[in-house]
Amino acid sequence: MASFSFGSGNAAKLLRIPLYLAGRIGTLLVPRGERWVFGCGAGIGDGALALHRLATDEGHATLWLTASDREDRDAAALGLRTVRKGGLRGWWATARAGVVVVTHGLGDVNRYAIPGAFVVQLWHGIPLKRIGLDSPATTQVPDVPGASVLRRLIGILYRRTAQRIRVLPAASHRSRGRLESAFALGGDRVVVTGEPRVDVLSAGSAEQRRATASAVLSAVVGPIVPSTRTILYAPTWRDGAADPAVPSAVQWVEIIRALEQRDAVLLVRSHPLGEGSYAPPLPSTRVRMLGAGLLADVTPVLPAVDVLITDYSSLAYDVGLLAMPVLYLAPDADEYARTRGFYGRFRDVAGDDAAGDWQALLAQLTAVLDDDGVFAARSKRSATLSAEMHAFRDGGNTRRVYETIRARGIPAPKGAV
Repeated sequence: MASFSFGSGNAAKLLRIPLYLAGRIGTLLVPRGERWVFGCGAGIGDGALALHRLATDEGHATLWLTASDREDRDAAALGLRTVRKGGLRGWWATARAGVVVVTHGLGDVNRYAIPGAFVVQLWHGIPLKRIGLDSPATTQVPDVPGASVLRRLIGILYRRTAQRIRVLPAASHRSRGRLESAFALGGDRVVVTGEPRVDVLSAGSAEQRRATASAVLSAVVGPIVPSTRTILYAPTWRDGAADPAVPSAVQWVEIIRALEQRDAVLLVRSHPLGEGSYAPPLPSTRVRMLGAGLLADVTPVLPAVDVLITDYSSLAYDVGLLAMPVLYLAPDADEYARTRGFYGRFRDVAGDDAAGDWQALLAQLTAVLDDDGVFAARSKRSATLSAEMHAFRDGGNTRRVYETIRARGIPAPKGAV
């Protein structure tokens, strides 16, 4: 079952308005320093980690704000200095920071200490489904008297909060337009630099990337024989609703049979806000879970994957950097277009053959695995889509973002030449 919805989240925000006001008063009294603080709603990773590493290498004082014991352990393994984002210490660390870097929202750090900071919003994917102010889901509230007034209030608060963003990197000019609209930001704040989170998909040789990714993946899900094809299934979040693509027991049997016949492994990457539904009725080494609880950031292991199955995830744009075939399983595409909406048409991304159920999807998957020509055609289609959305593929996105931040008036670290 889903663990979060915009409606419940927005209700909580309204109840916290007094804390926001108190935090605002506090930030007027506390001077900001030069430290950079980082947070990521998905854990230790994403573009925030890439920028953290570069800023640290450049000599800036850096600090990662964590939210759980798991994040504390992951950060410690990487040698990151941390403070819990909640409570007085988290508020103080955020209130004293000169630069605040987030990937999901301002709640990635201490949300009550943001005013006055130089906010860098890296976001966490090229939007395919509508996000932010472009999506009605963003302003959902519980069905209570006065709900329409509350929705308008949430919209106003979201817009005002978004105005605190000083730099929001975009992968391309097409992506830039979507982000400008979603966050109601002018073009001077949304900059086409490429996204730091995908630098790992472009740096080094293909062989090096696959070897590194395979080592990380095997450590998380167990060894995978090099000759075995690896398939990643990454359904996206349904805004708190049930996922209609969860396989039935009969479908699981068909899925496992197809995997066994083709020496393939299926990795299931449920969305971190909606985990728990995907598990075959009987255990099988052919199906392995790869949820956020096991691996916070999936991007670094993508070079070890051969085929992606998804619906509306931005991974469809990212894996094209690797020329990876993508198959689409979207039984609720029409309903999703009506209630959430897409940028453009879903068929412009998925083509005319998006599967509506697992039977159709398995037919496409077996064709990709059995026929080199089909595999190559799907690979080319994926690479073409990616080329339309990623302006850079040189591994230098993080550097361009850093230089943009510095050019906006953020000083060099003390002692730097």
